[in-house]
Formats: sequence, C-alpha cells, structure tokens
Amino acid sequence: MSEPVTNLEPMAELPASRAGRWKAILKIAWPLIVANSFWNLQMTIDRLFLADYATEAMGAAVAVMGVFWTPMALLQQTASYVTTFVAQYFGANRNAMIGPAVWQAIYVSIIGGLLFIGLIPFAGSVFGAMGHASSMQRLEVDYFVAMCFSALPTAVVAAASGYFTGLGRTQVIMQINGVGLVANAILDYCMILGKLGFPKMGIAGAGYATAIGTAIAALYGMYLVFSDRERREYGLTTGWKWNNELMARFIRFGVPSGMQWALEGLAFSIFLIFIGRMADGSAALSASSIVVTIMMLSILPTLGMAQATSVLVGQFLGEKKPDQAERAVWAGWQVTVMYILTAGLTFVLFPGFYLSWFANKNDAEMWAKVSVIAPYLLMFVATFTISDSVNLIFSFSLKGAGDTRFVTIVALILPWPLMVMPAWLFQDKPGAVYWAWGAATVFSIVQASVFWRRFVGGKWKQMSVIN
Repeated sequence: MSEPVTNLEPMAELPASRAGRWKAILKIAWPLIVANSFWNLQMTIDRLFLADYATEAMGAAVAVMGVFWTPMALLQQTASYVTTFVAQYFGANRNAMIGPAVWQAIYVSIIGGLLFIGLIPFAGSVFGAMGHASSMQRLEVDYFVAMCFSALPTAVVAAASGYFTGLGRTQVIMQINGVGLVANAILDYCMILGKLGFPKMGIAGAGYATAIGTAIAALYGMYLVFSDRERREYGLTTGWKWNNELMARFIRFGVPSGMQWALEGLAFSIFLIFIGRMADGSAALSASSIVVTIMMLSILPTLGMAQATSVLVGQFLGEKKPDQAERAVWAGWQVTVMYILTAGLTFVLFPGFYLSWFANKNDAEMWAKVSVIAPYLLMFVATFTISDSVNLIFSFSLKGAGDTRFVTIVALILPWPLMVMPAWLFQDKPGAVYWAWGAATVFSIVQASVFWRRFVGGKWKQMSVIN
C-alpha cells in the first residue's frame, strides 16, 4: 500500500530559520536519498557479483552502461519530467490535470521502451567500432542486449515515481525502488553465478536480472499509482486519453531535460572508449568502473536532494511564489555541501576501504594493475563529486522551473572540449588515464559554475511548464 495521504495541499512557505528550511527540504529529500541509494546499491551489487565472476566483466559493464545510458537517459529523464508537471499543477491547485500529465509520461515510456528493442541488431557493430579487446567486446554485446529489455520498465518506474515525487509524497519512492533492489539482488546471485538451479550466465545474467527486477518494480509502481486514494481527484481514472496539447508541452520541456542526461552520457561514453584504448586499457577501464561505482555512492544522495529542491521549485512557482522557490534552492545547496565535503574526504583518506569491495583474487594480474590506478582516480573523484553536487542542485532547480533548453545547450557544448578531447589527445601518453580524469574534473567545475550563474541571474523565476 502507498503511504497515507498527509499533504493534500502544497507547502505554503518555508520556515524563517535556516535550520527550519533544512528540516523542511530534508523531509522531502531523505526518502529520495534512500531510494537513490537503493538504485546505487543495486548497481554496486551488480558490480560485486561481476567482480567475483571476472574483473574484465566489470570493465565491460561500465563501457556498456556508457553506451546504453545515452538513449536510456533520454527516455527515462523525459518520462521523469512528469515530476515538474505534477508539482506545478499541484502548486497551482489544478489537481484534475495531474492524471492526464502522468498518462502522457506512461505513453512516452511505452513507445520509447519498445523502440529500444530495435537497437539490439546494432550491438555488434557499435561495440566492434570501439576497438576494445575481442574478449571485452563479446562481454559488452551480451550485456547490452540484455539491458535493452530493461528500458521500458525503467521508464515506467520513472513515470510512477514522478507522480509521487511531484506531490511531495517521496516515501513511496523508497517502496518502489526497494522492491526493485531486492528482486534484482536475488536474480543477480542466481543468474550471474548460476545458483539455485539457474544457468551461469555471467554478464548477460546481470543484464537480464536488471530487466526482470525493474519490471517487478514497474508493476508495483503502477499498482500504487492507480490504487491511490486521490486517483479520481487527480484525474488518473479519467485522464487516460492521448492529449495532443499536453503531450506537445510534455515533449517541449521533457525532451530537453532528457537530452541533458543523454548528451552528458554520450560524452562520458566516448570518454570511456578512449580510456579503453589507452595502453593497458582493460586495467584503466576496470579501474574507472570501480571509481565510477564508488562515486555514485556520493552523487546519488546529492541527486535526491536535487530532486527535492526541484519539487519545491515547481510547487512554489505553481503558487506564484518565486522567492520561496529561491530560498528552497539555497537550503538544498547548503545541506548538500556539508554532506559532499565529508564524502569526498573519505575517498582521499580511505581508498583501500572502498577498493577492498572489488578485489578479485582469481584474476590477480589484472587486479594488481587496477589497485595501483584506482586510488589516484579517487583523488580526482573527490573533487569531481563536490563540483557535480553544485551542478545537480542548480541544474535541477532550473529544470523544475522549465528552463530545460538552457540546461541542454550547456550539456551539448561543454563536455566535448573540456572532457572528451583531452582524453583523446592524451590517450597515447604516459599516465593518460590520470590526465583524462583530471580533464573530467575540470569539466565538472566549469559546468557547475555555468549553472550557478544562470540560477543567480533569476530568469527562471518567470518560467512555467503549465498554461
């Protein structure tokens, strides 16, 4: 069952005290932080089982996720943008429009998910063009094909979560992600390693476990949405028709939001391709996979805070209270900085603690190389996470207002000269992987500065996604 309905009205205003504002935003953010941590834990479990299976499989997994995430981010984040529509309609007390907006997100999820299946025949050509070792390519193709089946349920989960998030009822998101986590963990154990009567499928098993586990979470999410006690007031039972005008606005604002993630994912995919082509690229790519997984431990809680900030921006703009929206953003930023500085410091002081999770005694030669590279990469990641937290808070705040086009332009322009090109230029030089991650860190700092400047400029205060 979903949580009892306790917030039939949007927040009137934030508390006057700083501590009160922190408490108000954490009330919305903490379930999202936990839910995102569930998602991160799910990914970490995948990596841990794959590390036990073969260190090279872990490197292949991160390469695939770079390629898979580009179109997946477009679909998932477009569907997820229903959060802003729900928040602004809720803030404006136009509750009957919430259901139709959710239905448009569901239609986008279904269409996009089915289109993903059409990518499967191209998997061999795409990963063959990367120039990785043939053994790595076989693993990459197997994982990508399996992951394609997870696209539709992942987008449906985003649509269901967007409904509850936009209303500020974020504890429900923990339930949905928790169901997906448990299902995926059990299936990982069975399908990767061949336990409990399942065949030993290795990296393909990780992909199919994700697809099945996410489908279970999607079904549960849809059950919660359509059994919600407010489903009639919000038009969920009557607003199922395709709405051309609403869909056009959903695409107008949602697709640029998704494009930001897709473009950054594409740039990061190319970045990882160049890392895989470096001298001893398998070790460099595997080390990068490990530090990316560790990095997500810090970034995803920040993502939860950014999502909560975006919700409050949407609700307050729906109420025509931009000053309250601005106060919410600064409160979210203050809490985030306190957390992220602590997390980043642990990467520098205790790298061995994190790396011990991924040690593989069965592949001692590869692990010896990876264990030398990864601690240095964690130093870059410590700085990257600090700047990326600023990036997340302010970019989500802009998107919560409807400023998605600017966010997309930034994602289109900045990553290539600042992150991808340096990785390409240095790929044949000594210490190339360190130069590449140094460039990625500079990119994150510059991007965060751009989003911060856009926010303080205040243009977003006059924006809205609803008529």
